[in-house]
Amino acid sequence: MTRFLSSLASLLLTAAVATPVFALDSAAVPAQVSPLPKVPAQAPAIRAAKLLEPTLRLPKSKIPGEVRVALTFDACMGEVDQRILSVLVSEKIPATIFVTARWLRRNPQTLAVFKAHPEQFELENHGENHVPAVDQPMQIYGIAAAGSPQAVEREVAGGAGAMLAASLPAPRWFRGATAKYDVSAMTQIRGMGFRIAGYSVNGDGGSLLGAAMSEKHIAGARDGDVVLAHINQPTHAAGEGVAKGILALKRRGVTFVRLADVPDLTDETLMH
Repeated sequence: MTRFLSSLASLLLTAAVATPVFALDSAAVPAQVSPLPKVPAQAPAIRAAKLLEPTLRLPKSKIPGEVRVALTFDACMGEVDQRILSVLVSEKIPATIFVTARWLRRNPQTLAVFKAHPEQFELENHGENHVPAVDQPMQIYGIAAAGSPQAVEREVAGGAGAMLAASLPAPRWFRGATAKYDVSAMTQIRGMGFRIAGYSVNGDGGSLLGAAMSEKHIAGARDGDVVLAHINQPTHAAGEGVAKGILALKRRGVTFVRLADVPDLTDETLMH
């Protein structure tokens, strides 16, 4: 029995040496192989980006008693709200319009109106495809964020490029979709040469408020406020209220300015 076991063991050892489990091409093996990283028992979760919504206010006017308000409008996609545009044009009220490449392509006639009144309308960068300028993957108000620094750069640069292609002046301000950012994306955007356009009065709640509430928000603007509203939703009730709120400000004797009209305006502002 002992002799049988000894012979069996010798036979198994010979077979193991003679028959490899797999063969490798020696040319495919690197000279040095990095050791595999040690995986902790429980990998830490990636921390979600803290989103910031910058506030922007105008510095105090040097004219005693003057109340200055900057009206800024996002033209995200879709068309134009003539209820708002007609008030701005007929009342000769200056405004800053943030346009996307998508909106520019769809609205050449309104673009021609803006170009015909360069002293009244300042056009700035709202991005290429209306993608939130956040460099981590997430959803903001149901919209997928850019998700990486490269995608943030494409969104910002693509919007500016579309403006230049439309023979518009090079933009100096950027406002991303949803007006929310993370710190690293804000740093990146500023490094590209843009100031980030926050606001101090949300005029129409993303164009989702009713007419009465939109009118109330805008009509209540105070000295130094930067109002955010939308000019691309002609079917929403908010547009009616935005137009009425603008007229209410004019009756109060408010001085309307574009962002470009305030040379000492910066985006080094508080966050909320």
